Amino acid sequence: MGAALAGLVAYTFYHSFSLFLFLLPFGLIGLPLYRRKALLKKRQWRLTLQFKEAAGILSSFLGAGYSVENAFFATERELENLYGKKAMITEEFLYISGQLRLHKPVEALLLELSERSGIEDIRNFTEVFSIAKRSGGELCSIIDHTVTVIREKLSVMEEINNLTAARRFEQRIMNFMPFGIILYVELSSSGFFDVMYQTLLGRCIMTVCLAAYIGACVLSERIMDIRV
Repeated sequence: MGAALAGLVAYTFYHSFSLFLFLLPFGLIGLPLYRRKALLKKRQWRLTLQFKEAAGILSSFLGAGYSVENAFFATERELENLYGKKAMITEEFLYISGQLRLHKPVEALLLELSERSGIEDIRNFTEVFSIAKRSGGELCSIIDHTVTVIREKLSVMEEINNLTAARRFEQRIMNFMPFGIILYVELSSSGFFDVMYQTLLGRCIMTVCLAAYIGACVLSERIMDIRV
């Protein structure tokens, strides 16, 4: 995909094979890094949704009178039934349960999970859980309230995603429109853009257009990245 993108940019804006060779390393390195960030956000979103369910199950076991350690053990079994052994949240709770059997403090394990995942909701839950456990407060009711807050926040985010789904699709189409227009004119009126590819001024103008196009793509990504 990175090589194809580099070829598309080199042909559309410059008609230059040497520039394609120059852009090829950027395509092979830059696009995977960009996709890595997008995939990371998807994994974090999926883990957040799974953690919301896990926290709710944990709260129900604590409310039934389970000790903290036994509540985690029971939650791990429920998550395995709900999501399967290979799910991210199941693997995380399997690890936590194993470490609890080695008498490691649950607060440290939750803190490790929050740092490893980089998810704000898990970090907030960990802080609330640690404070409630140390202070000897109503752990179950505090966790219930925290889970409710997380659930409401995720509900708002899901609603925003649903409302902006059409706009994100339009954004992807618009990102490829400049290539489509230039290629269409090039195929229907051969030589129409020769002055843009064969003169220094034309190449400078195309470079400015490419910079404006990249800036527009980045700006559209930022506009569509709505955080709660």
